[in-house]
Amino acid sequence: MRVLVIGSGAREHALALALSRDPSVVALACAPGNAGIAAVAELYGVDSADPAEVTALAQRWQADLVVIGPEVPLVAGVADAVRAAGIACFGPSAKAARIEGSKAFAKEIMAAAGVPTATSEIVDNPARLDAALGRFGPTYVVKDDGLAAGKGVVVTSDLAAARAHAMTLLDGGHPVLLESFLEGPEASLFCLVDGRTVVPLLPAQDFKRVGDGDSGPNTGGMGAYAPLPWASPDLVETIVKTIVQPVVNEMDAQGVPFSGLLYAGLALTPSGPQVIEFNCRFGDPETQAVLALLRSPLGVVLKAVATGDLASQPPLEWAPGSAVTVVVAAEGYPGRPRTGDVIAGSEAEGVLHAGTRRRDDGAVVSIGGRVLSVVGVGADLEEARQEAYRRVENLHLAGSHHRTDIALRASRGEVAVPVAR
Repeated sequence: MRVLVIGSGAREHALALALSRDPSVVALACAPGNAGIAAVAELYGVDSADPAEVTALAQRWQADLVVIGPEVPLVAGVADAVRAAGIACFGPSAKAARIEGSKAFAKEIMAAAGVPTATSEIVDNPARLDAALGRFGPTYVVKDDGLAAGKGVVVTSDLAAARAHAMTLLDGGHPVLLESFLEGPEASLFCLVDGRTVVPLLPAQDFKRVGDGDSGPNTGGMGAYAPLPWASPDLVETIVKTIVQPVVNEMDAQGVPFSGLLYAGLALTPSGPQVIEFNCRFGDPETQAVLALLRSPLGVVLKAVATGDLASQPPLEWAPGSAVTVVVAAEGYPGRPRTGDVIAGSEAEGVLHAGTRRRDDGAVVSIGGRVLSVVGVGADLEEARQEAYRRVENLHLAGSHHRTDIALRASRGEVAVPVAR
């Protein structure tokens, strides 16, 4: 089949690499792509959030399957337009993508489905903010109700900082979601969904804070690992049974069936898994680690999701061991990143591109905040860590920074779900 991937980040690079390993994929393209993806796919320059542009490219290129990576095109209805043109598409409709695009909608679905999640309140008027904050805390969780690329959240015990973030959002015309703080380690579970059938991938954990020890502001993600050696053997089954399947069933019952990748961001609390958020697509940087361990043909699996045939597929096959992703970010990220610097070593094995382009002289340069994702695979988490960081050391990008503690505590056996008191 001919597969067109939409997006330009390391997530899309991971998807393209996995698709290139599928014997059924005879041609692969990506729009707009990046310097790394160009090694395995044809690149086309389009506005990935424009339904008409993407659909026209898919028709012109004669795609058999379109795989949409980022959330913005999904919320904008790109998948709807592609399907309306008679082309199979992996990704939810705009209505179903509201599970990520509107946290209020997600909360409504979870309430109707009886899914455990943090208590919450939407504030859309500054006059109501102080009273609402008084109902939460002392650890305050303040979120942008809409899309924020993973950076619209502040978790703090400082009331003034919580209020300041909320006011910034409100002043920008964004409703604010206040939530109760959930105790316990966080986990991500990606699930393939074709409207009704749910097939989970490996569980993962990502790292949102920019600095070691979870210090500094939130980012789009500075690293991840999979699977979770500290998790109970029945964790994935429990999450699917108590959270993902009920949400999928409820969305179907409400006439907004979900087809694509449903990402559950969870807190593993003493009373069981609870939802922090849902996303409507593969997560970045978890995808880079998860797909590094996938042995099943990805193109076949994604086509089955897109055509409603997931239930007939054989169980997914996974390589043994662990994978670790370390994100290399540009100077200044998560603020205004420095761009235009030449990257040395970016074409080595295990290096996935995000914010890169190739200049006319052949040099690969940085054009974004999260520039590269570096993946290591090993027999266990520590071996995977060592391989990932060995590969990071072989890269050079002036002023770049990365966390040195991705998966460190988990590799030492220091992560555990708290016990109910």
